[in-house]
Amino acid sequence: MNTNNDTHLKTIGYILWIFGFTGSHRFYYGKPISGAIYFFTFGLLGIGWLIDLFLIPAMDQQADMRFRSGRIDYTIAWILLTFFGLFGVHRMYMGKWISGIIYLITAGILGFGYLYDFCTLNNQITIANSGS
Repeated sequence: MNTNNDTHLKTIGYILWIFGFTGSHRFYYGKPISGAIYFFTFGLLGIGWLIDLFLIPAMDQQADMRFRSGRIDYTIAWILLTFFGLFGVHRMYMGKWISGIIYLITAGILGFGYLYDFCTLNNQITIANSGS
């Protein structure tokens, strides 16, 4: 494992796992399809949620290998998206000021942009970090 590319934190993964029936930990680790499935099935009726307690270290390692570290910190961006996403604060943090202001004015483009960012934030950050 490349410790210089520690893009995601297990502690954040476990904190999000507490709300795992919403799929939040899976979105965090870059698994939007299973995150959406968990969201609509309440963590596969709780069974998948319990299994994920033991899978988080592997998901963390996969995310660290898949995504690129750089000037934008994944954890900070995810915290901003989770709690202030409708206001576009995460986009402003990433330097996307115009879309951040649009999110601020339109409540995350009426929530659809907010959901889009849950599915694509890791890739957005990786692309931005590739340029730095």
